[in-house]
Amino acid sequence: MSVLNSSEVKYFLLIGIPGLEYAHTWISIPIFLMYLIAVVGNCIIIFVIKTEPSLHEPMYYFLTMLAISDMGLSFSSLPTMFRIFFFNAMGISPNACFAQEFFIHGFTVMESSVLLIMSLDRFLAINNPLRYSSILTGSRVAKMGLILAFRSTVLVLPFPFTLRRLKYCQKNLLSHSYCLHQDVMKLACSDNKVNFIYGFFVALCTMLDFALIVISYLLILKTVLSIASLAERLKALNTCISHICAVLIFYVPIITLAAIHRFAKHKSPLVVIFIADMFLLVPPLTNPIVYCIKTRQIREKVLGKLINLCVK
Repeated sequence: MSVLNSSEVKYFLLIGIPGLEYAHTWISIPIFLMYLIAVVGNCIIIFVIKTEPSLHEPMYYFLTMLAISDMGLSFSSLPTMFRIFFFNAMGISPNACFAQEFFIHGFTVMESSVLLIMSLDRFLAINNPLRYSSILTGSRVAKMGLILAFRSTVLVLPFPFTLRRLKYCQKNLLSHSYCLHQDVMKLACSDNKVNFIYGFFVALCTMLDFALIVISYLLILKTVLSIASLAERLKALNTCISHICAVLIFYVPIITLAAIHRFAKHKSPLVVIFIADMFLLVPPLTNPIVYCIKTRQIREKVLGKLINLCVK
């Protein structure tokens, strides 16, 4: 029931998959397995990079930041998704909802920022390999990480406060199994113009990251094409494949979801729900797999750790 008798709603209702409520328990099993694989995979990436001195390089430090962002996205969305699909518990208090959307958007911005800095890392490694280590020192990488975390926090910090000042009179049914800023603000019966403008500003910041990533790869392509040897060209491009996959996996769902929310007048709820769930489920799940498969150093160290564990 999405309409309350009181003047202001006391809780919001999240949804699972409309029409498949009878199968939510079964759907929760693959969702839980996806979360489990994502968390374990990213923990392995972090552990291997931390314990292997040969991986203490800028590229792998940035990969650690990406894994932390992925785990943050997983832990931010898991509680409500699992409650809905396993226990059919749809209600969430406004404060809990505002807190969840803060963490989801915060880790989203952080992952976008990390993907941007990783593209710059690849550009430096290909364009200026001799000065790469002297430019990206350990202290500079650490400062970049702190700046990215600060940027992510500051950008989304106003979200819960601007949502809390709104009034929610009758509608309380959300469109996803977790809380998003643009989804919650549409339920308000008071003026949400500030929320819309600021939400659009944060979205533009994320799209700016994407635009800068595209520019970085145009510069990389220009540098690669100037290399005489075909084998060297392929070798240089091969170092970028994992990052390109991570960028596509992350940005395609988020751009599609943002476009649907803001511009689509006749949108299919099932399509929106599917894209929204993929936005939080797929990147944390696939990034460790892609990097383990495509990055030889990571693959060898992970296999070495597993073999040693099995032998013991």
